[in-house]
Amino acid sequence: MKHKHLFIGLLLLIAALALAACAGTSGPEGPQGPPGPEGPPGPAGPAGPAGPAGTAGEAGAAAEMGDLTCTECHNDSAVMAGISNSWSESLHGSGEATAYAGSRTSCTGCHSGGGFSAAVEAGVSPVGEQESAAANPSRPDCRACHQVHVTYTGEDWALETTEAVPMAAFEGETFDGGKGNLCANCHQARRGVDEPNADGDVEVTSTHWGPHHGPQSAMLLGLAGAGEVEGAPSAHATMVEDTCVACHMGDGKVHTFEPNVAACQECHSGMETFDDTGLQTEVQEKLDQLEEALVARGWLDEEGHPAVEAIPAPEAYALWNWIYIAHEDKSLGVHNPTYTRALLDESLATLGLGE
Repeated sequence: MKHKHLFIGLLLLIAALALAACAGTSGPEGPQGPPGPEGPPGPAGPAGPAGPAGTAGEAGAAAEMGDLTCTECHNDSAVMAGISNSWSESLHGSGEATAYAGSRTSCTGCHSGGGFSAAVEAGVSPVGEQESAAANPSRPDCRACHQVHVTYTGEDWALETTEAVPMAAFEGETFDGGKGNLCANCHQARRGVDEPNADGDVEVTSTHWGPHHGPQSAMLLGLAGAGEVEGAPSAHATMVEDTCVACHMGDGKVHTFEPNVAACQECHSGMETFDDTGLQTEVQEKLDQLEEALVARGWLDEEGHPAVEAIPAPEAYALWNWIYIAHEDKSLGVHNPTYTRALLDESLATLGLGE
């Protein structure tokens, strides 16, 4: 039994030595491999407290007045204030048309400053129906006629447009009067007189019947009258550079738009009044004679409104011509003397009057 125990102990010792021999010792550490790709950034941590304020830097150099383009217009002169006061006395600045017509799509192109600018930008005639109208329309003011605050220099006073103007009511006819083209966009006849019906009558459709307000460019061209008179452009349309602007604004600063005799004297030496040759007196006398006859026939009331009914064509034409010359053009022949006289003479003859 004692030898058996000794034998087992030897076996266990041999097994332990064998296990120790198998384990061995660790070798030297190998070289480190390259780093792997950078992972996505983690969420930002909370902001730290603000650091102390730095010291103030040196003040920059003061701007020179010549560097401020705004001062080309906004300066201590009275030019802008004078123009504004002048404009406020004009019908554009003081009339009632914007209030009652400026928000209508059929009127806004001419009776609202914003409506006019929108029509010019869209390339459509302002005298026609527009796509929309502002509920609170602006007057035809600086921004209607000038390119205000585009370059922020004096160039902003450039006119919105000086392109030649097709006459809306007369296909193929165009007004081309330089800077006066701006005015002609609206100051043109919106319609011509209707043809007689089967009974030989012309229907007067409303108390606003006629070529519509402000048809001066049509008168200058010898258009828009009724009857058999053949019109032609006047010298004021063909010989006056910038047409409307030359006569109604002089050097371009007068924004009441009232004509000035001084502007006429460049061509009419010695002229002292617009009735220099007696033209306006002659035209007014013929208008008074024609008005009296139309009132007597019942085609015109005492306030100058036409009767809304069917009128025999010759007499309707005489009525149209009175409205055109007396109520709409209002120059008493100055815009086109020959055409004005011819329309009145034919109208008076139609009613059995005149020479």
